[in-house]
Amino acid sequence: MIQKRTDPARAHVLLSEERKMLLPPDSIIDQLALLPTDRVLELGAGNGYFTLPLARRNPETVIAADIQPEMIELLKRQAEKEGLKNIQYVEGNLEELPLGNGTADKIFAAFSIHEADDLNRAIQEAKRILKPAGQLMIIEWEAAMTENGPPFLGKIPIEEIVPVLQLNGFDVTVKHLNPIHYAIHAVPAEEGILRQKLCRDSFRSKEADCFRKLS
Repeated sequence: MIQKRTDPARAHVLLSEERKMLLPPDSIIDQLALLPTDRVLELGAGNGYFTLPLARRNPETVIAADIQPEMIELLKRQAEKEGLKNIQYVEGNLEELPLGNGTADKIFAAFSIHEADDLNRAIQEAKRILKPAGQLMIIEWEAAMTENGPPFLGKIPIEEIVPVLQLNGFDVTVKHLNPIHYAIHAVPAEEGILRQKLCRDSFRSKEADCFRKLS
């Protein structure tokens, strides 16, 4: 079994100064172009490395979702210390979250999508929760050997995740943040013919097979 999640006992490493230099949270959050009316869902909020800076930007709500209750408790304590009142806490996995359709204006998933047992289902669930004109931002590890992060086999290469996003009806832009991390900005695209073409191009499938995959 590949260990994909951070042990809550080692959660402090997520807040290290070294990490802040490599992944400055405020600079990354700037890319979301948050509005005061936004409801932002963070997938895999952990102990709040991005959640707290997100909440400080004063969107309407930050929904912090994580599968580990210990991480949520760590986040709650810090949010209470800072007096942040606009965070909603949700426990659940990436493939099935207790949130309604079209709940979020923006979804932010930093180093969590690789934890999904079923990548396609996780992307489908994100799209269900995202508003039609919303934005999904994913940050993940490049497929390379690194001292930190998940094992090599636990990482998701860009060429693996992009076709899954496209198959689920997203327009995708990829940005390399630094030598070991990349960001994906995804917005819902027009469906129908475009999705069929992407399915055929990405999976070399016959048209009938694509209809079955997309149904």
